Amino acid sequence: MAKEIIQSDNAPAAIGPYAQGVRVGDQVWFSGQIPLDPVSGEVVSGGIAEQTEQVMKNMGAVLAAAGLDFGQVVKTTIYLVDLADFTVVNEIYGRFFPAAPPARATVEVAALPKGVSVEIEWIAHDDA
Repeated sequence: MAKEIIQSDNAPAAIGPYAQGVRVGDQVWFSGQIPLDPVSGEVVSGGIAEQTEQVMKNMGAVLAAAGLDFGQVVKTTIYLVDLADFTVVNEIYGRFFPAAPPARATVEVAALPKGVSVEIEWIAHDDA
């Protein structure tokens, strides 16, 4: 099976040598998104709520570039600098998965790129 690179100009450009997403067959693996504004490339202002909202918007943009939506996400991993932010992140995240949410892990980490508080990576299934 051929490897297809997924790229969206509506999400932040990669800040290293990686693809926003990679499709192989009917599986699509997405690199972690952090709360960067796709136009400025800067971290969005505000706290964990604003950062999480931006991450979810970035996820939606990269999913759309792959011809997918949140309903096709089968697994996510949320990385948090402070697990005390879990409740806020969970509430915002849940709005994007109102039915049949994906499997998920949430992990507290020491630090994330650019000093952000949240990063989310995911896997989707292209059932088209």
